[in-house]
Amino acid sequence: MVAPFAFATATEILFARGQAAVAAARIKGMGQRVLLVHGRDAGRAGWLADALTAQGCKITGFAVPREPDVPLIQEGIRAAQGADVVVALGGGAVIDAGKAIAALVPATRPMLDHLEVVGHGLPLDNPPLPFVAIPTIAGTGAEVTRNAVIGVPEQRRKVSLRDARMLPRLAIVDPALTDGCPRAVTLASGLDAITQVIEPFVCTRANPLTDALCRDAIPRGLAAIRRLMEDEDPAARDEMAWVSLCGGLALANAGLGAVHGLAGPLGGLTGAPHGAICGALLPHVLMANRRAATDPGAIERLDQVARWIGAGFDTPFASMPEATRALADWSHRAGLPALTALGIGPEAQTAAAEAAATSSSMKANPVALTENELRRIMEEAG
Repeated sequence: MVAPFAFATATEILFARGQAAVAAARIKGMGQRVLLVHGRDAGRAGWLADALTAQGCKITGFAVPREPDVPLIQEGIRAAQGADVVVALGGGAVIDAGKAIAALVPATRPMLDHLEVVGHGLPLDNPPLPFVAIPTIAGTGAEVTRNAVIGVPEQRRKVSLRDARMLPRLAIVDPALTDGCPRAVTLASGLDAITQVIEPFVCTRANPLTDALCRDAIPRGLAAIRRLMEDEDPAARDEMAWVSLCGGLALANAGLGAVHGLAGPLGGLTGAPHGAICGALLPHVLMANRRAATDPGAIERLDQVARWIGAGFDTPFASMPEATRALADWSHRAGLPALTALGIGPEAQTAAAEAAATSSSMKANPVALTENELRRIMEEAG
């Protein structure tokens, strides 16, 4: 018998090369006053701004030059006053910022009332503005999730603003927008996307629908990231965009695990990039989970992941030690830094091990890991 489960996602998802061409017309249908959230370089969003202007829309641009934190979101809320719709074009940081701004413009309570861990985690008191997400990096899957990760500088933490109504009205996933993404960004974001289909598969909240997404996406993601580290390949870009989308769908409806349970505190403590942290941690978290696992179902799933990784890195039918060694070795050869090279030293690692206990991601990990086990993971990750 299938256990009861629910599945929620963006109201509509458009996926394929060329789908970005319909963005302006679809956005205009939601309102004419548009806050366009983009990355540091506004010129990269010029094509969309021009298309919206041609549709008769009034555009206000807002730059997100770093991973979003409370001061940046507050600035974005001010910029969005009077907007009918918020559109985010960029990577996961840009999409999270846009999602948070759209959620908080109509809110009457202070932002901290709605933040998890450091605040009260209260639901929004008003529905968000319509929100459209257009990713330009295949990584976080933020275009189909119901939360936004926000840094709280005074607490040195990254926490979530979460509400079911934060799911985008429209997600446009056009893999052509990821073509030519720099190699280092492709590697880190790609490993993050792969982590986000592995963790929901092995977590305690997996369900048949997220399983179907992850079983398809894990081997495809491993093959695609290898191809992209060898050469630019549009077909592999399409595959990674699909894997990233699957990861967002899966994590929003099942959960994550210790990789993200540690990555949040580590990012908040050091400012190191999220995708690179996840890529560095992944093999060592998988190994720690397999060492600690006693439930036959968890062991079976972890061993299946090991076989997928082994097949992806020329070690068919690998055990977990063989698979994780192959993944870690390949990642470092491809240029992924170790944790210490990312500026994550022993002090931050100790603090992250303590903070991870309160992380929402850690609650779905397939086994309970002690602080000592979490510290060992980070030591092994460099």
